[in-house]
Amino acid sequence: MKEYHKPLARHRFVSFLTCAFLAIAFLLFLLVSISLTIIKPIYLLAFRSTAPVNQPLSIATELRFGIWGVCASSNLVQPTLTNAGECFGPKLGYDVPDYIANAIGLSPTLVAVVQKALLVVLVLHPIVAGLTLLNFIAALFLGSHIVAIFVLVFTILTSLVATLALGVDLGLVLAAKAELAKLQNVQFEIVFGNGVWMIVTAVVLCWLAVIALSARSCYCLGVRRSVSHSLPCSVSSGSLNSCV
Repeated sequence: MKEYHKPLARHRFVSFLTCAFLAIAFLLFLLVSISLTIIKPIYLLAFRSTAPVNQPLSIATELRFGIWGVCASSNLVQPTLTNAGECFGPKLGYDVPDYIANAIGLSPTLVAVVQKALLVVLVLHPIVAGLTLLNFIAALFLGSHIVAIFVLVFTILTSLVATLALGVDLGLVLAAKAELAKLQNVQFEIVFGNGVWMIVTAVVLCWLAVIALSARSCYCLGVRRSVSHSLPCSVSSGSLNSCV
């Protein structure tokens, strides 16, 4: 293996910076991919009751949707980091129990919109997490200019897929808001979950990695070509001396 083909052989600052961006992005994508009900504090959207409550009730007043399930909580039992309420899942392509949807007044159409969108999210997020991990590994080998260009192109493709996943997440919440607006006398609101903001951060980090790799590939933004420290060959007495 040539010296510049080894990990972090050249352009170490760019490699460290790119790897840091991609490592954090991978972690965020991974956490969202195994969100509620596996990791209960992380969810994509929530239905919350806006009705005034004179006394705590056991009826569900909040529904939190994750990729693998849904959790219902009430004013009597508020959701915490360790207890998200009554959860259903983890399950691939889960359904919201009818008795919960009916108890809080959610229409079947609204529930169906959320569940269909979550199936798309279930596919995209693990794919993006895997692609980001591959980019992280490849970013260690930026000594070769050809490899650096390949990593740049691969990272751009990953960032585009990540942006698509973010668009699906945003579309999920916005579509649910639009369906909720059509309903009459429903005292509920739909809010973004912390998982969406984690994806926003991860997408930004992916594009920052693209900028860092672009600087490496075009030798711009302060990135310069690596200079060889070996002594040049010289011709003496009609013979070619060995290079040091």
